[in-house]
Amino acid sequence: MAHIDLDGFSLSELKALQKQVARAVEEFADREKTRVMAALEEKAREMGFNLSDLMGAPRKTGKKAPGIARYRNPEDHNATWTGKGRRPDWIRAALADGKTLEELAI
Repeated sequence: MAHIDLDGFSLSELKALQKQVARAVEEFADREKTRVMAALEEKAREMGFNLSDLMGAPRKTGKKAPGIARYRNPEDHNATWTGKGRRPDWIRAALADGKTLEELAI
């Protein structure tokens, strides 16, 4: 792994980097969980079972839980965005005004 000299960063840059790293760790863990779950489901299917039956969990209904909001509109705190899917108009407007996603992060 490459060494990053953090001494040249300002406090705000370090905090922004900390948020990016935390987000990257969370997203990596989510991807790994999804990958492992798919592998387990495949193995159970190969052996003639359904993973949810083996785990005693109810079967999926196809509905997904709402995503965790990662960005908030500074003008309307009820308007949030998870960072997935199409960018809302308020995100596009803020970016056009020169703001960054880091400035809009919760």
